[in-house]
Amino acid sequence: MSQNKVIIVGAGAAGMTAAIFAAREGAQVVLLEHKDRVGKKILSTGNGRCNLSNRLQEPFCYRSGQPDFPWKALGAFTLPMTLEYFEDLGVLTRERDGYLYPYSGQASAVLDALRLGLARESVQVVTECEVFSITPREDAKHRFEVKTSQGSFSGEALILTCGSKAAPGTGSDGSGYKLAKRLGHHIIKPLPALVQLRCPEKFFKQLAGVRADASVILYSDGRKLAEDKGEVQLTDYGISGIPVFQVSRFAARALDEGRDVRAVLNFYPECPETETRRILKERSERLKERQVEDFFSGWIHKKLAALFLKQAGIRPDRTVGSLTEAQIQTLGDLLCRFEVSVNGTNSFEQAQICCGGVDVREVDAQTMESKKVKGLYFAGEILDVDGICGGYNLQWAWSSGAAAGKCAGRESDK
Repeated sequence: MSQNKVIIVGAGAAGMTAAIFAAREGAQVVLLEHKDRVGKKILSTGNGRCNLSNRLQEPFCYRSGQPDFPWKALGAFTLPMTLEYFEDLGVLTRERDGYLYPYSGQASAVLDALRLGLARESVQVVTECEVFSITPREDAKHRFEVKTSQGSFSGEALILTCGSKAAPGTGSDGSGYKLAKRLGHHIIKPLPALVQLRCPEKFFKQLAGVRADASVILYSDGRKLAEDKGEVQLTDYGISGIPVFQVSRFAARALDEGRDVRAVLNFYPECPETETRRILKERSERLKERQVEDFFSGWIHKKLAALFLKQAGIRPDRTVGSLTEAQIQTLGDLLCRFEVSVNGTNSFEQAQICCGGVDVREVDAQTMESKKVKGLYFAGEILDVDGICGGYNLQWAWSSGAAAGKCAGRESDK
């Protein structure tokens, strides 16, 4: 039986970071990964460029069932500490509108740097290693026994960094939740987040491929859940794009609870609705000789304009000047308050992250140590923490991984 003081299960961004920091504390570290290589998910982040963090760091960038938890944890390993960490690994960064990337623009550069960091700290990496069971023991020197397809490992501290259920092809298959549950932890039901939303309206097939700047507001049972704005993509099944991703976790949770969810889109969010309606009225007078089918030409996508007319019951061959006040009002409603039903999200395969995970009420926000099992730690996506788009989920991986690794490494000296 191999004797290892700190065992880490899951070699993604959080796991590799935890391993490096635990080793820097002088611990002997073994990193177990069930895929054939480490860090596979990192390669797909930032469209292959690895958006590793963001200059803007505020509490609203992170979501959790316990909203204060992420921000407390991030205070222990801040953005400046993260940049210093990567500089020490040899990664220089560049900034684009606050988004931080490796200077090379390659996600593979970040993964290579982490792998070299593991080697420099003499971390033992075991791939194609499926964990069968974890047994806590009262023996402080061998507090955990981990049985795997590659043999058994024992150690004083154990860190679970197994990821979530999002993008299972990269290794995040939800197996970590089962391990955490067997160790006595409660799991907030994981649901897809940063994901597309599905809508039942048949007209979406006509709108597939349309991209438009818009605001998106989610409502459930008449109460506003969340809002965002930016480029929205209309698909044959519903709505997509970064603004949709940002609000999707709220839709997923409400739908899972059996609540009605609706999305209201404003296709001209540049100015207040009253101003938009004034522009619409003025436009109807200025372009009164045009046919109605050309009324929105130069302003709104042609497919959307055609749908607005159909929804309003206005024949496209009429002249703009023949429109009644009520019809112009209806077009304003469709432009500023285009309401659709939301009846689902896309699957975990399409999701970038999950909402839900290990209940953080059972985890110390400063150390990432379990409040239920001495010497057990968590980091990364396995926890009930999810960030918005823009590098925040990786920042969470670096911060929580560093905190868990440092504390677990010191555990081995006790």
